[in-house]
Amino acid sequence: MAKGVWIVAEQRDGALRKVSFELASTARKLADQLGEEVGAVLCGSGVEAMAAELAKYGVDKIYVADNAALEPYTTDAHALAIAKVVKENDPSILFLGASAQGKDLSASLVGKLATGMATDCTDVKIADGKLCAIRPMYAGKCFGEIVIDAFPQMASLRPNVFPIVECAKAGEVVKFDAGLDAAALKTKVAEILKEAAGKIDVAEANIIVSGGRGMKGPEGYGILEELAGLLGAAVGASRAAVDAGWRPQSDQVGQTGKVVSPNLYIACGISGAIQHLAGMSSSKYIVAINKDAEAPIFARADYGIVDDLFKVVPALTQEVKKLLA
Repeated sequence: MAKGVWIVAEQRDGALRKVSFELASTARKLADQLGEEVGAVLCGSGVEAMAAELAKYGVDKIYVADNAALEPYTTDAHALAIAKVVKENDPSILFLGASAQGKDLSASLVGKLATGMATDCTDVKIADGKLCAIRPMYAGKCFGEIVIDAFPQMASLRPNVFPIVECAKAGEVVKFDAGLDAAALKTKVAEILKEAAGKIDVAEANIIVSGGRGMKGPEGYGILEELAGLLGAAVGASRAAVDAGWRPQSDQVGQTGKVVSPNLYIACGISGAIQHLAGMSSSKYIVAINKDAEAPIFARADYGIVDDLFKVVPALTQEVKKLLA
């Protein structure tokens, strides 16, 4: 009988990603309701030392696959390894992060496990002994409650939505053979092009300062970069700005970009098309700066400033400098 709440831990460059702790904390909460253990699958090369970190957030057992073929990440290698250990241990629930890597991995993994999955969930609960996953639908116009009949019941959880709660457990490390034949793998990483050191990923940022068509051009983002630097924030962009070549695609927030849930989202010169709102509407606080008083973004904003962003943002930056001083 399927038993246990498991997560797939995500790591990069020798460190666990924040979403891994969110997954572990959520799994612990549900496992306590079910009276079951929390398991985590950790794949990579030289990753065993990270296992102790997962134990801090409620993981009872960490299943570690340490294999050179698992680093750097490729879909087929990780999906094969994780599917193998999941089939051998039969957990009832399996969580992944709805991050770029998690979305890529879960799509392959759900097929290998022949089960169902709810994607990009903003809440999960136990109802009648089964997982009930809540996710936005139709670009955030409504929420659906998804119950999966097959096992494991899979769900990917939206980053920055679920709280991180420390709850130290034993964190027993169980090594397993990934069973990989490197020569049989269909993909390999030829080159990794990294972004500038220190740049904050919008998907994990607690504060995002985002610009749209109203920035008028790539040079306009200088004032957003300055404000973001003071706030320790990431700089985001609307699809219109990315399509115009003003910002890289990795900065794009929205239905066709990254879905974000920061504590604070400052939208500058963004009108608020439904596709953009779908990607940031779960932000805890939304501040909109736009000279068009009829812009749809104001309907979702907690605070709105109807004025020229090129006057408002520098003034806001100066006030932040005073506060920090």
